[in-house]
Amino acid sequence: MKKHIQHMTIKPGMTVGYLVNEMEKSGVLGAGKLAKAVDIMLEMFLDPDYTVFLAIAGPMVLGGLRKIMSDLVEGEYVNAIVMSGANIVHDIVESLGHKSIQGSFSACDKELRDKNLGRVSDIYIDQSGFEDLERWIYHVLNCLPKFKKQSLSIYHLLHEIGKKIDDKESILKQASIHNTPIFSPGILDSMLGFHLWTYSQLETLKIDPLLDFNRLSDIIFQSKKSGVIILGGSIPKHYVLSANILRDGVDAAIQVTLDRPEGGSLSGAPLEESISWKKIKSGNHLASIIGDATIIFPIMVAATLEKLNDKQRK
Repeated sequence: MKKHIQHMTIKPGMTVGYLVNEMEKSGVLGAGKLAKAVDIMLEMFLDPDYTVFLAIAGPMVLGGLRKIMSDLVEGEYVNAIVMSGANIVHDIVESLGHKSIQGSFSACDKELRDKNLGRVSDIYIDQSGFEDLERWIYHVLNCLPKFKKQSLSIYHLLHEIGKKIDDKESILKQASIHNTPIFSPGILDSMLGFHLWTYSQLETLKIDPLLDFNRLSDIIFQSKKSGVIILGGSIPKHYVLSANILRDGVDAAIQVTLDRPEGGSLSGAPLEESISWKKIKSGNHLASIIGDATIIFPIMVAATLEKLNDKQRK
């Protein structure tokens, strides 16, 4: 039976959930994919059998998504996180009181350098925050017993860091409170990684990333169902999907990325491609959205939580 496209109706005062319902009536193109992603996310959050992984790459903390992600951890909608080193750095630096600054895509980078400002697109970062990060992370490491620093997993280090953070809007802080493991296989590719290396030249510090895979594999083997929400792509996407090969792939996945598939990169690859690698089980519970995650993800989460609240009230 043919299912015709219905045109969306926009009304004053409509909720985000209502808007997504209108997108679902259309059911095609980006609107249809966004509506499907909300349905998949709702299933993940409602079904207690799901272990939900959140994979984060790109400037998501700098781009304003920090509190949304920490709220998801606080609400225990997310059970494990894989983050790029940069997002971890920006979460910590903000917890130390250094806020990112609204800037311009057409800035004079020479002038910014003279003002000790680094630029990410139209976001400026006062680099004094990285100096505070170095002093603060040295203090955290000095508080750890020497025997722990002789063989330390990344997720355990991040848990210890989260415990020391005094900012409840921090992703790492909420993760430490709720015992949500954070993995960061590319942590050395960040200012935090650089500071960890310099510390290791002065004091005992040996990071063993194989311990992280032990913890991640335990989570995967214990999961009745596995769901993944991917913002961006890169190492976090590959790390969480490839680990799920241990259980013949994830059961459901959502991806929001600006990368396209023509270049052959994993960041731009549609989720369906991962079925061939046994990273994903089937194509029934997948939604790949080409778009800016700082636009798409807040809409997706708002609509999902609205629908979730509606279901819980009934």
